[in-house]
Amino acid sequence: MVSGPISGPIGVSSGGGGGGGGGGANGSSGGCCHMSLKWRWEQQHRLFSSGFVFFLGCFVLFGSFATLYAWFAFNPYASSSVSSLGCQEDNEGSWSVGVVFGDSPFSLKPIETVNVWKDETAAWPVANPVVTCASVSDGGFPSNFVADPFLHVKGDTYYLFYETKNSITMQGDIGVAKSTDKGATWQPLGIALDEEWHLSYPYVFEYLGQTYMMPEGSAKGDLRLYRAVKFPLQWTLEKVIVKKPLVDSFIIEYNGIYWLFGSDHSGFGTKKNGQLEIWYSSSPLGPWNPHRKNPIYNVDKSVGARNGGRPFFYDGHLYRVGQDCGETYGKRVRVFRVDVLSKDEYKEVEVPLGLVEPSKGRNAWNGARYHHLDVQQLSTGKWIGVMDGDRVPSGDSVRRFILGCTSVAVAVLLIVLLGVLLGAVKCLVPLNWCTYNSGKRSDALLAWERSYFFSSKVRRFCSRLNRATSYLRCRVKLNTCAGRVILGLIFAVGVIVMCTGVKYIYGGSGAEEAYTWEGQYSQFTMLTMTYDARLWNLKLYVKHYSRCSSVREIVVVWNKGIPPKESDFDSKVPVKIRIEKQNSLNNRFRIDSIETKAVLELDDDIMMSCDDIERGFKVWRQHPDRIVGFYPRLVNGNPLKYRGESYARTHKGYNMILTGAAFMDNQVAFKRYWSEEASKGREVVDKFFNCEDVLMNFLYANASSSKTVEYVRPAWAIDTSKLSGAAISRNTQVHYQIRSNCLVKFSEMYGKLARHKWEFDGRKDGWDV
Repeated sequence: MVSGPISGPIGVSSGGGGGGGGGGANGSSGGCCHMSLKWRWEQQHRLFSSGFVFFLGCFVLFGSFATLYAWFAFNPYASSSVSSLGCQEDNEGSWSVGVVFGDSPFSLKPIETVNVWKDETAAWPVANPVVTCASVSDGGFPSNFVADPFLHVKGDTYYLFYETKNSITMQGDIGVAKSTDKGATWQPLGIALDEEWHLSYPYVFEYLGQTYMMPEGSAKGDLRLYRAVKFPLQWTLEKVIVKKPLVDSFIIEYNGIYWLFGSDHSGFGTKKNGQLEIWYSSSPLGPWNPHRKNPIYNVDKSVGARNGGRPFFYDGHLYRVGQDCGETYGKRVRVFRVDVLSKDEYKEVEVPLGLVEPSKGRNAWNGARYHHLDVQQLSTGKWIGVMDGDRVPSGDSVRRFILGCTSVAVAVLLIVLLGVLLGAVKCLVPLNWCTYNSGKRSDALLAWERSYFFSSKVRRFCSRLNRATSYLRCRVKLNTCAGRVILGLIFAVGVIVMCTGVKYIYGGSGAEEAYTWEGQYSQFTMLTMTYDARLWNLKLYVKHYSRCSSVREIVVVWNKGIPPKESDFDSKVPVKIRIEKQNSLNNRFRIDSIETKAVLELDDDIMMSCDDIERGFKVWRQHPDRIVGFYPRLVNGNPLKYRGESYARTHKGYNMILTGAAFMDNQVAFKRYWSEEASKGREVVDKFFNCEDVLMNFLYANASSSKTVEYVRPAWAIDTSKLSGAAISRNTQVHYQIRSNCLVKFSEMYGKLARHKWEFDGRKDGWDV
């Protein structure tokens, strides 16, 4: 009886103990599993954190190098050619319009080479392009680019019709501008035609006393003819002449029949930009009948099948202008002489146009492509043409963005590789993505994984990828010289590709464009003085500056030794070697037959960006009566002492600009320097073999009571004479002492410069800080 009650509790206790033991075993197992999972989670979290910190630190480091690169390489000044209303970067390009002249349509030259506008302003010679997105936008019509120009001449007034891409609607409209000075300047008049669909290629012609326009509107699915109600801004739809989406079409009368040329890219099997059709009629108003051999072309896009402007007659022959779209859309125009044109036959043969190909690359307004030409004969017998051009190929902005993102992605991969080799990154993908993960997964999840073969493959791949990190660490021994070299190379390549990515994404098109003044471009001549010991400097100088947009010619004043030949230089502009009989610094300003009003005197050992000298040229065009340059000096005190730029900045002003890097009016400056008044000053220059730039500043100051100098701060400048060991002024102290003596002598001859002082940051452009 005692045992019953006792055994019961013992049995229960045993059972409970057994159960408890069993439960304890399970509980221990569950506790271990829980602790194991927790330990794994902490380890993985810690590894992830260290890897993330390493990645972030390296990315910031690479980004710092890229930022430093951008600070040195990118233009810190915004181009003035960009209007606040328009000229936004566009994937279709940055097209603009230029004017060409010639004695025939096969001897055309750009407007700057014929000096069409010789007057007293600083805009001589006028240079292409003459109509841009900026000039149109500044006229109140926001535009990203202007292209497809067609000329319509009425007496002495020239009208220019063109496609303009609206910066707000991103749609092509037809704009019109007017010139009353033989094409030198153009006044935007407004939008001549604006439909709900894209318009371009405004082919304008006259028929029976009426003026018609046939723009491309292929997005509408047909070809329409408009008639001028009030020329040039008001037009009305005359009729739909062809119910096909023809692009870049024109109408020409030939042998008493009207011919319509155009391309239809909508058909099955049509080769885009390689197709051409011809239609004929007894009237421009139709009806139109297809040519028996349509399509005339359905070939490679480089052949020139797509029309590229107005056809023209010359010496009894009809010529068609086509566009070569081989390398990129609208790469160049090609001209074809039409030998046979009938209702049943068509034959043409390509002939050379004679246009000089642009050679300055993206620094030229048409350096990448030109795809349209309209050339017409004037009443004088001369020929005038309008053409468009672009400095970047089609799709350039998207291409640069893709390349930039790809470069940054490569840099990220290299950072991960560095982390793997250094042990900061233990695994490339999270462990729970991999197979054989010992973490707790439900039966349902296991069944799902087995049923999905792709999931299993992905997990197996992730596992192998993680094992690759161990393999790499085993193969690359960081404590060896080879291992350190590999790490250094990976780091260096990572920095380079990161800088490349930043360049492509934020660096723009890479063009160093010219700056306009009052809506116009111009050109200048560069002049430098040197001798045989500095030939290396000179070759580098010519190669660099000849590619700047506004440089027309480079004149080399050769003072001593055997002169080089023009063929010795890698130049994109003519190089003229002027050999002097006497080695004198006065030769720098000798009167010469320079074709431009502006001349940039720039020493052969000074290297700066094309953008810097383009900015200096713009400031000079605003102040052509002044010396505009890049190295300011302040002359004051008693006794007079020559000091460097730091002294001018300390005293917050300048009154002299060194002419070793300065713009001036060659007709004014050179005559002034070789005047009788300057004869004694030139003797001082020959005596000291120094101070010719100081003398020029005194002559300018003596000729005017107003400001005679302007400063432009360069983004950077390099003295290449330090690289070649051919510096003229090696001893700075002696050099400064000689120039101090010059200051005293010139002050006695021409009066003091110290009475003038001009403050830095005095202009609104912010370029004189």
